[in-house]
Amino acid sequence: MANLMVNSVSHIIVVIIIFIFFFFCIKTSSASPTSTRTFNVVHYGAKPDGLTDSTKAFIAAWHEACSSINPATIYVPVGKFLLHNAVFQGKCKNNISIRIEGTLVAPPYKVTKFFENWVLFEGVNGVSIFGGILDGQGASLWACKKSHKGCPKGATTLRFKRSSNIELNGVTSVNSQLYHIVIEESYNVKVQGAKVSASGDSPNTDGIHVQLSKDITIFDSRIATGDDCISVGPGTTNLWIENIACGPGHGISIGSLGKELKEAGVEDVTVKSVRLSGTKNGLRIKTWGRPSSGYARNIHFQNVVMNKVKNPIIIDQQYCPDKHCPHKSGIKISEITYENIHGTSATKVGIMLDCSSEQPCSGIRMEDVNLTYEDKPAQASCINANIDQ
Repeated sequence: MANLMVNSVSHIIVVIIIFIFFFFCIKTSSASPTSTRTFNVVHYGAKPDGLTDSTKAFIAAWHEACSSINPATIYVPVGKFLLHNAVFQGKCKNNISIRIEGTLVAPPYKVTKFFENWVLFEGVNGVSIFGGILDGQGASLWACKKSHKGCPKGATTLRFKRSSNIELNGVTSVNSQLYHIVIEESYNVKVQGAKVSASGDSPNTDGIHVQLSKDITIFDSRIATGDDCISVGPGTTNLWIENIACGPGHGISIGSLGKELKEAGVEDVTVKSVRLSGTKNGLRIKTWGRPSSGYARNIHFQNVVMNKVKNPIIIDQQYCPDKHCPHKSGIKISEITYENIHGTSATKVGIMLDCSSEQPCSGIRMEDVNLTYEDKPAQASCINANIDQ
């Protein structure tokens, strides 16, 4: 009888151990990472010949990825893929990665004149783009603008609008017709390792433009273009720019601000560890000569090297390209810091602070600023600017 009881107890113990084993196996299995689904654009009809319009194939792959309950990857293999106006929208069920090994090619400007953006992501969340080349083929449009009137405005290469939690990593944009990359009405966007290039005389080809956006980071990037390397528009807050090589181009610009009479301000901007070479401007804040309401404040420029920059440090509150600005700028500029700014100016005046008489600049701080012109200290010009000592 005792042996029987011992055997019964042993049997129960074994059953309990097996149950616990399977319980933990099931729990561990359910906690394992969900597998990622991959959608190859070629499987949806995209042709890597650079001639066949692959827009519908890319959109089809996007819709499939967007509907996936698992994390999804859209894969673009080696080759050239012609895209017309490509718009990616929707609140997707999970995060989407787009991995590009090939080149996306825009059609001629006579086709793109019918749309404002070439590749647009609108209202999306949790999208990451890795690698790839986006070729805007803008050279023929630049030539048209230089020799004729009435040419199309051109299309922005890549725009993110009303989007969040976006990452661009290692993306290359070349020969954009208009702006290369635009971040608008978006938040939590990270741009890393971007390479932007266009001819130094290409019109309005800003490298990266940010406006009406929050929590934006741009770093480890090389920008050579015909307009601002990075431009910052109204409504931008908490922007961090670091480790940028800029040139040719118009430098890093906050503004133009105040074009509209009522505008959101710009604040909490840091520009750090930047090298500017042969640019038209270096670190610029620019506002229209109009009685607009708005501000630019709490802006920090740190650790910047200038190499033959025409206007290394400039605040211009008299901007008026159409010559119809009878009023002084109403934009308030305050709490601006220039720290550890070294290098050479291509003009005698290396620092020009031309502030508004209606809203004088305040809280301007210069720490370790050393600019030279032809081996001599560059000059400074300060109008309506209160500089903290």
